[in-house]
Amino acid sequence: MALADEEPMTKQEHRSRLRRTALATGAALTVVVAGAGAAPGAGADPEGTPGTPKLKLIAASNSVTLDRYEWNDGVYLDLGTYLTVDDAPFEFRVTRESYKDPVVARQILRDGTTTRTRELPEGMVTDFSGLSGFLDVTIENAAGEVVAKTDGTYCPNNAAGRIRPDAPATAHYPESCSTNPWTLGSVWGVEQGWASNTSTVDYDKPVDLPAGEYTAKVSVAEKYRELFGIPDDRPTIKVTVREYDEDGGGGAGRASSSRSSAHGAGHGGGQGSGHGAAQGAPSAKSAAGGAHHYGPRGADAPTPGALSHALEDRGTATHLGDGRGHTDGSRIAPALQPNAKRPTGRAGVPADVPKPDLRSLPAWDIAITDGEDGDVPGKDYLAFSANVWNAGPAPLVVDGFRSPGKDLMDSYQYFYDADGKQVGYTPSGTMEWDARKGHEHWHFTDFASYRLLSEDQTKEVRSGKEAFCLANTDAIDYTVENANWHPYNTDLSTACGQQNSISVREVLDVGSGDTYTQYRPGQSFDITDLPNGTYYIQVIANPEKRLQETNLDNNVALRKVVLGGEPGARTVQVPPHDLIDAP
Repeated sequence: MALADEEPMTKQEHRSRLRRTALATGAALTVVVAGAGAAPGAGADPEGTPGTPKLKLIAASNSVTLDRYEWNDGVYLDLGTYLTVDDAPFEFRVTRESYKDPVVARQILRDGTTTRTRELPEGMVTDFSGLSGFLDVTIENAAGEVVAKTDGTYCPNNAAGRIRPDAPATAHYPESCSTNPWTLGSVWGVEQGWASNTSTVDYDKPVDLPAGEYTAKVSVAEKYRELFGIPDDRPTIKVTVREYDEDGGGGAGRASSSRSSAHGAGHGGGQGSGHGAAQGAPSAKSAAGGAHHYGPRGADAPTPGALSHALEDRGTATHLGDGRGHTDGSRIAPALQPNAKRPTGRAGVPADVPKPDLRSLPAWDIAITDGEDGDVPGKDYLAFSANVWNAGPAPLVVDGFRSPGKDLMDSYQYFYDADGKQVGYTPSGTMEWDARKGHEHWHFTDFASYRLLSEDQTKEVRSGKEAFCLANTDAIDYTVENANWHPYNTDLSTACGQQNSISVREVLDVGSGDTYTQYRPGQSFDITDLPNGTYYIQVIANPEKRLQETNLDNNVALRKVVLGGEPGARTVQVPPHDLIDAP
């Protein structure tokens, strides 16, 4: 959903966002569907070759107005430039075999029943955020002097709109590109007859332009023009930069007049790179669940209202902890109640029913914190981000049902056949209400567990169990079987509920993962009295094995960390994990 009515984020919210090349000229072409001979080639396919998209860079407007916030270091360049696509889709599969292997990008060329793939030159695509160095932007001041240059990454997945009335009515490609360092497979694409925003909106790299009048000259980089046969069009755009302060002076306080492509990614927070998002700085809501940016969550994004199912009494449940839903490292969900009454419908799980496959990813975004979000003064904490994703082939669907007056919901895992028909369910634990600010909804208990292990991995020196509302925040591998490229727009969607909810549904769809930042007390590890040395952060999915999966042997991931420094000034070093250097 577009977040056009939200206030700009504060300085602290901006600072707390997640911290988040070389080319060759040839491109190998391979036929992957029988019916056409092998066609070795280099550079772009000749114009008119079946399956080859016709691409063009355009500007929607001759002028844009950008707001510069008083606490920011510059402006975000949403210039309203688009790549139009016609004759055939502009489509890619981007994969890596493992974290020991480089990223490989292949263009998909479709001609009726024949599909060809063309591998992009080695080094052109090095991650899953998009085509790096795609757009060259030069900014000149009123005197004609060049004051800034940028080369932006282009994510095709933003479906800005149709360019002609007879184009396909809907865009079926994913809605953003992944910046999660552990992504394994992505799908990028623009439908024929559609356009996608090429403007670079990198919230970590604003362009330092004082208030004034400028001229922006935009072009597609030569290496991509030659590879994809893009004409050398160079739109020129008048840019007005105006100051915006928190009292409302100077700007409208929301998105700039150049807002032209603000497609939200639905519930969740950290996948996308922000391409095609609105120019105005995002609010706390959009940082967690807004336009083309997913991202790890410490506090959850607001969620839809609860389901309105009528329930029958199913017995009692015992509340845990201090009654406020806090995680404290010692909590554990109560034992399943085998005699509890169940929801109406078919209970049990057919032997051959498709099931999810939950997998943990190694921790990242690792840092020492002190004094953040209620940390105890004088203590040092090891904070990190953690993700559990679903490799499929079926979604994880968990419903919570509340007996009147009870503090916990009984939760059940649901199962569906290949046609999407519900065929069974089984008890899976509980859900608890989390009253903390930024949460204030129902959490599924014991979905993941985090431990800090000794160097020899034989001793557990710190541990914590975490409950949270499941959501599809990151596209980890959209090339797996049954991956859902639009996990938000289905009837199997997450609704984390309200305090007075009678039932909720929480979903982790195939191909997607749920990232949480463990920066809150009780989630991050207290390392104040730990000696310096080597440790491992262990992330465990489904630790109590209450959820049924296709494979329980891939639920654990490790990340090496080295603690140093002195109390009050501890340090952490995070060595690369194979080819992934994401501390």
